[in-house]
Amino acid sequence: MPKLTDISYVKNLMEQHGISFLKKYGQNFLINESVPVRTAEMCCDNTESGVIEIGPGIGTLTEQLAKRFSKVVTVEIDERLLPVLDITLKDHSNVTVINGDIMKLDINELIETHFSGMNVCVCANLPYYITSPVIMKLLESNTRLDSITLLIQKEVADRLCAKAGSAEYGAITASVNYYSKPKKLFSVSAGSFIPAPKVESTVIRLDLYKDKPVKPKNEQLMFKVIKAAFAQRRKTLSNAVSNAIPSVSKQQVADILSSCGFDEGIRGERLTVSDFAKISDALCEYINS
Repeated sequence: MPKLTDISYVKNLMEQHGISFLKKYGQNFLINESVPVRTAEMCCDNTESGVIEIGPGIGTLTEQLAKRFSKVVTVEIDERLLPVLDITLKDHSNVTVINGDIMKLDINELIETHFSGMNVCVCANLPYYITSPVIMKLLESNTRLDSITLLIQKEVADRLCAKAGSAEYGAITASVNYYSKPKKLFSVSAGSFIPAPKVESTVIRLDLYKDKPVKPKNEQLMFKVIKAAFAQRRKTLSNAVSNAIPSVSKQQVADILSSCGFDEGIRGERLTVSDFAKISDALCEYINS
């Protein structure tokens, strides 16, 4: 079997099956052999684990995952690629290909069906347009995942791994930090793909908490405060929260912030997820009193 990162082989394979790259699926296939190798090596510490892959393309990363882990289930939305995957993955009996949309699949059901009793990780070269929705679906599903390793746009990686107070810090940063500990693994140049995207990429890994260090009294309220804080970044938190929760006035929010030890003029980008939990707990007590 030729290397799945060989440009001429990839092009010939696509032509043989009458397949062109579809922009709507954000298809950019890896042609730098070191990237799928390193991604597979770094995605999970336990080789006895099962791996869920999202968007295998022609199977470049899938092949490397199959060589290292007990079982791989890969989810491909583009049914045109199924006969291609039959060819490229024919030597790997530990791979199951599912034709489906990861955003419509029940992740917990998928895990219980294919990985009963196994530790499970997610690994994916994600289309840029769907990165944030996929991440939040995986995290909010409260699945028993150990980690999520993703090859994503550098700008998004910077945002996910940003520190409070930085320009890149946003609502998704706080949300991701509630569920996991994110870290950058390595950078990937645009020339590592065919067709080459117009941006640089980064591989990151989210290590999910088994026991979250932050435990808000009302998780839904905390996320409402986080969302409000970044929906109107120029506004102070007291303004933003009172707009999002009309039952609490701006002055009442300001008083709550002061009681928590924060300046009433503080903005959301300066707050950690622990800070948001502290504020939402105080809000919860006030609303329920």
